[in-house]
Amino acid sequence: MTTTLPALTVWYNTRCPVCDAGIRHQKKRLIEAVKAGRIAFRDINLEPDALAAHGAALDDVRRRLHATEADGRLLVGADVAVAIWRATPGEGWLASLLGNGMLLPVTRFAYDRFADLLFAWNRRNGRW
Repeated sequence: MTTTLPALTVWYNTRCPVCDAGIRHQKKRLIEAVKAGRIAFRDINLEPDALAAHGAALDDVRRRLHATEADGRLLVGADVAVAIWRATPGEGWLASLLGNGMLLPVTRFAYDRFADLLFAWNRRNGRW
């Protein structure tokens, strides 16, 4: 029997209330894709070594979204957000706008700064 991998497996931190709420929102928007197995959302806290083969440690995923594509390619940070928006009905425009060649560097910079602040906030509040 052959097992088909999801087109996108998103790894995120459920202990971060902002991250968890954002992913819950996206899961509701992507319910058909989740049911069909095209996209999966996984809690890194339950499988802390899941991305070790990609060189990603637990705190890396707690700091920024990570995802693997079916071919094994790793996406990190804003690139994951763009991939999720691309898959979400009604949000393709957001992926096109913030993921285009000219704006993607700005999107990545803004995402990384927000992720750094959120990571520090979660650490200060003992969410590990």
